[in-house]
Amino acid sequence: FRFDFMEFVIEEGKRVHEECSTLILPALSIGNVGQLAVDLLVSSTAAERVGYLDDPNLLPCVGNDAYGPLPCGDLALPLEVYESSSTAITFAQQRSPVAKGMMIKFAENIAEFAASSGKKHVIVLSSLDFQRLHNLDLSRGPQVYYLSNAESDGRDDHCERLGFGRLGEYDPEGRCWKHLSSVFDKNNKEDLTFPSEDELEDIDYYPSLPFAALFSAFKARGLKVTCLLCYCSEGDNIPDAFLLAEAASKLTGLSPDKFHGEEGGKWRIPYSWKSMYGAPPDMSMF
Repeated sequence: FRFDFMEFVIEEGKRVHEECSTLILPALSIGNVGQLAVDLLVSSTAAERVGYLDDPNLLPCVGNDAYGPLPCGDLALPLEVYESSSTAITFAQQRSPVAKGMMIKFAENIAEFAASSGKKHVIVLSSLDFQRLHNLDLSRGPQVYYLSNAESDGRDDHCERLGFGRLGEYDPEGRCWKHLSSVFDKNNKEDLTFPSEDELEDIDYYPSLPFAALFSAFKARGLKVTCLLCYCSEGDNIPDAFLLAEAASKLTGLSPDKFHGEEGGKWRIPYSWKSMYGAPPDMSMF
């Protein structure tokens, strides 16, 4: 299949499962938390790679298989598609950034893929800069925030019942959010422009991130879309990845007890995480 310069290549001998109506994917941001969370979900659900998306707006990259302990010769590519038929979920794992200035086009392409492949609900996992968090309540522990198109103000009753906090900074009437809506809405004739870097204000931080472009693109295609977000800093972001992966599991009704962990259920740590921060220090130096 080809989606306006994005090509979906199905691996030989694999097939796409039509019952997988939910798509989970990351939006690249600080700490790569969304990507780590998708890695954790793919590994734990034993999802299999069914193909990859070839998009010219992504920077090229190649690496070893992220999930298998043995060198089987499978290469990891910039944008891969995994499916777990037992959970009816499709995962798209993005391993390289979007080329500068091409985020809108990439969002259009991935939204076209989701709509054309019959997805009903898209869940975007991403992170936000901890320095932007003004109302910190340490008593509640790490908090998951959400943004949904279920209501015009971003609210979703299901997310509220799960204890997620609505992203209060979302303002559909804000200049940058309106610009994104106008870009993806083919019937919108407003001539709106996104502020230059010198003109950006604090409130413009959120719509300037990749998750906002993806949210607006999926929304314009008439798909249900939910963004799950957490604040973090650069460093060891594995706990944040667990936080978002657990939130995605709750949202989709997955039970970690049915995951394929090493100890009879629970989470299965991706093999690639073993070398994420290099080898431990040589203790003989202390």
